Parts: sequence; C-alpha cells; structure tokens
Amino acid sequence: MVGLVIVSHSERAADGIKEIAAEMAGDTQIEAVGGDGDGGIGTSATEIQDALDAISDGEAVVLVDLGSAVMNAELAIEMSATDAEIADAPVLEGAVNAAVSATSPKATLESVLEAANEAGEISKV
Repeated sequence: MVGLVIVSHSERAADGIKEIAAEMAGDTQIEAVGGDGDGGIGTSATEIQDALDAISDGEAVVLVDLGSAVMNAELAIEMSATDAEIADAPVLEGAVNAAVSATSPKATLESVLEAANEAGEISKV
C-alpha cells in the first residue's frame, strides 16, 4: 500500500491536514511532519526523512506546502530508502485525493501521485 507524507511549515497544519485526509484514507498510512524541529515554523529534511522511513510498505507520495518544503523533501527522498515522489498539488486537496486513491487495491505510486496532482486542476468556485 502506498503511504502519504504530509510536509508543512507548521506542525499543527501538517497534523490537521493528516486528520482531514485520514477521514478518507482507510488503512492508508499517513505521516505528518511540520515545523523546523525546534517548535518553530520551517521544515527539516531529517524529520521528513524519518517520516519517509516510517512508511511501512516502502512507497510514498509526499505532499508539501511551500518552497523550502520542496527542497527539504527532495533532500529527504535522496537520504531515504523509501521510494517517494513529490506531488505538484495543493497540499490539503492533494492529500485528500491521494488518500482516496491509495485505498484502491490496485493503487500504485504512480496512480496515487496522479490523483494528488489532479487536485491542482479542481476549481473551488
């Protein structure tokens, strides 16, 4: 099963996005990581790597919020043994789409990534 890693500059935001996505995720493993590791706003490549390494089935889609989260997620993916891809999607909508997609027994890393990316095309109004 493909897991999800939610990365935000805020620990509370990451936890909240995880909470919402988990409503749709069934048994999908979702890890949330946020903040700079010292309780402040930011992201930490090491903490993102730890979240990736916690994914039990070795494949994950990573959803990120802002600029440096992408850079630190890319670095964490390089350091991790988990096969992971970063979604080019709004983090909340992408996480929900990915969570729904990941529940399919036929879900693959590519199909879950595609579902997350499709969230960027959804009009809200």
